[in-house]
Amino acid sequence: VVAFPFEDIYIDRRHILHTLTKKEQKIVFYFALLTASLGIGGIRAIVCPLSAYNLEDCGLKELLSFFNWFYWLVNLNSAVVFVSISYIQQSVARNLGFLIPFVSVLMAMITIHMVRGEMIYKPKTDSSLLMTFGVIASALKTCCVRYRYFSGGVTNWLDHAKENYGGQYSETQVESTKSLARLFPLFAFQILYRTCIMQIPSGYYLQTMNSNLNFSGFVLPIAAMNVISIVPLLILVPILECVNSCLFSSKESRHSPTIYIVVGQLCAALSVMVAGFSEIHRKHFPQVEQTLSKEVLLVSSMPCFHLAPQYILLGVAEALVTPSCSLLSFRLVPERIRGISMHFLALFNGAGCFVGAFIVQTVHTGTRGNWFPHLLHEGKLERFFFFLASLMMVNTLGFWTIAHRYNNLNQEYTEEFRGSLPEEKLLQHEKAIKFYDSVLDCSPILSPMEAT
Repeated sequence: VVAFPFEDIYIDRRHILHTLTKKEQKIVFYFALLTASLGIGGIRAIVCPLSAYNLEDCGLKELLSFFNWFYWLVNLNSAVVFVSISYIQQSVARNLGFLIPFVSVLMAMITIHMVRGEMIYKPKTDSSLLMTFGVIASALKTCCVRYRYFSGGVTNWLDHAKENYGGQYSETQVESTKSLARLFPLFAFQILYRTCIMQIPSGYYLQTMNSNLNFSGFVLPIAAMNVISIVPLLILVPILECVNSCLFSSKESRHSPTIYIVVGQLCAALSVMVAGFSEIHRKHFPQVEQTLSKEVLLVSSMPCFHLAPQYILLGVAEALVTPSCSLLSFRLVPERIRGISMHFLALFNGAGCFVGAFIVQTVHTGTRGNWFPHLLHEGKLERFFFFLASLMMVNTLGFWTIAHRYNNLNQEYTEEFRGSLPEEKLLQHEKAIKFYDSVLDCSPILSPMEAT
């Protein structure tokens, strides 16, 4: 709603609904972006973990199937939005494009309020985010105080937070945090990948805007090109379901989703590289005039569909990487902190957007606007794409070297973790003693003659 007054809205030529200055409109616009980002961050951090809490007793095949179809539904929704709302916003009424999402969100809030009783999940008291940060802070504090003994007596620096080593946290809490810390390299290697994905609304958007959008007399919405990146995901998910069914049906199979992540990141690097060649190809076409949102722009006469391969490759990458990363984030930690693990995954994905903005700003400043120009036909945007593709290839090779750490996805992972705790080992030992005593009490003592 606050994004509504983008321009003067006329009742007639004499009456204007608002008279905000350009500076005031800009303040309202950035405030709208802030509130939208807070809302999107909250939804992404809650909805998927909340849905997955009901799958704690499911196997690896069922979990991968859940995440595949979850993101399939999300992207199906996105495809409808990009086709419908983007067309209305660009060709019918810009303000109506803001009003439709507002009404949709309002209806969603009413629906959630009606079923709120079935959506309440109360996590365990010792599995909060503050506990996780507390373990890390306690370990660092103990390391600083006892730096002389840092290399002795403990196998991991987080062990300093345990009560046995002068910390404040139990064995269970520290071991849970250690399992989460093992996922940080996985999360870190997703930052640059997410930067490549964010080229769709940034670099790829500029390429599309400066290409010929006229298709048989109909001007395509720029955002509609995003559908080309969504279609491969909608097609690949059913195919991957069949592949996973065959792989997990064999008991001897040790299938790991890490191979999907490696292949997906290679597709992302290839997509950015193809975008560079497409930019070179686009400049060979003569320029024509094109009207977008009542503004006349000089664009390349190259049809925008020539950019389809780079969109398709990013769609394939998303179909392979995102569900697999969610599965690893959910599977490789104990049940008590699975929600926190997925929150960290969303946090690192968001960090990829900031890293992408930092790279763009650095390249723009370092090349004085040559690699990321205001007018594409006057600059060398293809060099930026080739540079990003090189970084992504290095990122993929780096993840491939550590991918073996995340291959153990057996059902016994959390059971082995639980069984390694001293308290539970002691409990199992006491149960074994009681069982053994009961056997001795119930069994008669046989003489050697009776035994023979």
